[in-house]
Amino acid sequence: MTRYRYPFLSLKATNAPVEDALAEAAARVIRSGRYVGGPECEAFERALGDMADGSIAVGTANGLDALRLIFRAFIEQGEMAPGDEVLVPAGTYIATWLAITDCGLRPVPVDTDPATLNMDTALLERLVTPRTRAILTVHLYGRVCYDDELRRVATRHGLKIVEDCAQALGARAASGRAAGALGHAAAVSFYPTKNLGALGDAGAVLTSDARLARTVRALANYGSDRRYHNVYRGLNSRLDPLQAAMLAVKLPGLAAENERRRALAAVYDSAITSPHVTLPDCTAGEAMVWHQYVVLCDTRDGLRDYLDSCGVETDIHYPAACHEQPCYADIPHGPLPVAESVARRCLSLPVGPGTSEQDAREIAEIINQYIPR
Repeated sequence: MTRYRYPFLSLKATNAPVEDALAEAAARVIRSGRYVGGPECEAFERALGDMADGSIAVGTANGLDALRLIFRAFIEQGEMAPGDEVLVPAGTYIATWLAITDCGLRPVPVDTDPATLNMDTALLERLVTPRTRAILTVHLYGRVCYDDELRRVATRHGLKIVEDCAQALGARAASGRAAGALGHAAAVSFYPTKNLGALGDAGAVLTSDARLARTVRALANYGSDRRYHNVYRGLNSRLDPLQAAMLAVKLPGLAAENERRRALAAVYDSAITSPHVTLPDCTAGEAMVWHQYVVLCDTRDGLRDYLDSCGVETDIHYPAACHEQPCYADIPHGPLPVAESVARRCLSLPVGPGTSEQDAREIAEIINQYIPR
């Protein structure tokens, strides 16, 4: 039995309200006899694309493959080549960078905006070189990273805009446009911990470009555009129909789940008054989906130990910026002080389906009593 009165995330609690529907969906797939591709995948792709402002959705095996396939498609179409550069936030999960380097491209890290914790778009222009081909923007923690400056830089230099929507499905930009429909292509992850999570690995590519969608779909299916006709040296990264059926059950509830997370964030924002904790910028309002509620604290490890002793489970997203990881020690970069500082100060509070607004109020009160040693 867990000793946490306030667990960070319970996947059992996440799926409990739709457990019967999930079981019926699984049984439907078993009875169908169609275990790769087919109507379950097609129906979910249509629903997902509709949610993303009418985008074309292509299911993939996971979110990392979705990003990989986007860059592979650009390379196969002659729009990028190995050695080209991609502007990417230094402060993100490692998968974002892996997708770039797996395709033979070079990540150029961009420092963090201290207010939003997203990529600092004011730094983009000075980092563009003749080899720059794309901006990979990450909507970290559920906050859209897309603004006039990002769009101006991309337009001025003819750069592709690729969105990492792993944490932001259902979020919207200030314009009202959906995350996933802001650039040339977007990658989505349905890892079980996401706001919309599968019961295993799953992902998708979103795009309004029909040619790109066809290339991605072929690459994900052994490079085949039709049976036994392989136009690319592809891979096997197809969305499993069982996961598609699970996701189709849960997709209609995503808007309510995102709204519930906004309510929890509002409680934290109003109730946490500790001078030792910096709260996230909440000006994004209803546009943000709060995949994580991340605070900053100069004595982060002390605060985490204190919360643990009070029965509050927390997590760290993420304890090192990507350029600080051993596997990227060879990537050249300039100073990235904000990303490095955030990695040492960030702490994620419970905001998942098992957390109530009363829990959030009690957690806030516990935080307000914290005294650094």
